Amino acid sequence: MPPKAKTVYVCSECGYVSPKWNGQCPECGNWNTFVEEIQTPASGAQKKNPASIGTVKAYKLSEIEQEYEHRYDTGSVELNRVLGGGLVKGSIVLLSGDPGIGKSTILLQSTQTLGKENKILYVSGEESPHQIKLRASRLKVATENLFILCNTDVEAVSEYIRSEQPGIVIIDSIQTMAIEAIHSLPGSIAQVRECANLLMRLSKSLNIPLILVGHVNKDGNIAGPKVLEHIVDTVLYFEGEKNLSYRILRAEKNRFGSTNEIGVFEMKDTGLCEVKNPSQALISGKPVNVPGSCIACVIEGSRPILAEVQGLVCQSNFGNPRRTSNGFDYNRAAMLIAVLEKRAGYFLGSSDVYLNIAGGLKIDEPASDLPVALSIISSLKNENLRDDAIAFGEIGLAGEIRAVSFAEIRIREAIRLGLKKCIIPARNLKEINDDLKRQIEIIGVNNIRKAYQEAID
Repeated sequence: MPPKAKTVYVCSECGYVSPKWNGQCPECGNWNTFVEEIQTPASGAQKKNPASIGTVKAYKLSEIEQEYEHRYDTGSVELNRVLGGGLVKGSIVLLSGDPGIGKSTILLQSTQTLGKENKILYVSGEESPHQIKLRASRLKVATENLFILCNTDVEAVSEYIRSEQPGIVIIDSIQTMAIEAIHSLPGSIAQVRECANLLMRLSKSLNIPLILVGHVNKDGNIAGPKVLEHIVDTVLYFEGEKNLSYRILRAEKNRFGSTNEIGVFEMKDTGLCEVKNPSQALISGKPVNVPGSCIACVIEGSRPILAEVQGLVCQSNFGNPRRTSNGFDYNRAAMLIAVLEKRAGYFLGSSDVYLNIAGGLKIDEPASDLPVALSIISSLKNENLRDDAIAFGEIGLAGEIRAVSFAEIRIREAIRLGLKKCIIPARNLKEINDDLKRQIEIIGVNNIRKAYQEAID
């Protein structure tokens, strides 16, 4: 007698299984994360598989031959940088981001270069072949090695991959794929988990690079089970506002490279174009002689990037003043405001404070503390900071300016863009060579008040 299927509820955040629906997950504490899932218990024959006994073999580490890491050129310097040098053969990449941010666009663009030496299979569960053809024509993609398959049955897609042996496979998107034997809707936790596992085993057995496009939920996290991020080799996130032209590609996980690198793109009519000079692009619209604007320098991987930090302080009309932060950690902003009040003597208790990182960039480096503080003080006192000055440094709870790493790299980037003054922590001043000091005015500071005085002189 076949086992009976039963309905369970699974937390989409942590995978906790409950026999009934709960508003709050007792395991991870998140609200409204339970989704319905139908489970069929395995039969006795499925639980025991005598044929698999004796087939397991372990290898000594010294017996395993080290293979050369073959990488495919995607045709985009920025995408190659984030991937760690290119698309690794046999790897699985998960590309995620908000709807309309450019996930399908950048993948279709990359097929123009990847298709020169490889047969590419583009599996779409959301668009028809005619829609993909229209987008390919707009992006000027005309490779003969690109094959379009519009199907949502992952088992049929797997059989096609196994028979045709393409060089690279793109699945757009994993949330539209489904296995017929699983009684759940496409995009559910069970479907996403099992489809991803099936495609992962296929990719590793055939040594074919696999790129999965993933949807995000309203909180910005990848939709589906957390195991999806664990089974892939690389997780890439597209960041940026849809109403802004700049897009930032960031690696959250990378087994074949660094997770600190970012790629900067600009969305145009012809698709996503690389931004070869992100610093110039991000500070090009900086207003002149306006209080509350300061240039910061952050390190993303191996590259320094200049960004404009904007602060606005105004009188609050309510009992509790507002603190809003866009592109900068809210809790760290609250800490800096407390330090400015307690240690530097700037009263902000009755004022609303708004922070913004121009261009859609998100920065979380401690070196950005000093420019954030300077922008807030500048807006509070309604005094202009120097337009040709840059500042970086970490602020401690005692109000001190602490040293940061890669000071010389940041200063060289400021010199390259024509800035004239650099305000840095005093301890970093000892590391700067005399050649840099002759090219730009470098001021070492120990406290916030000294830094602000130098920024307005």
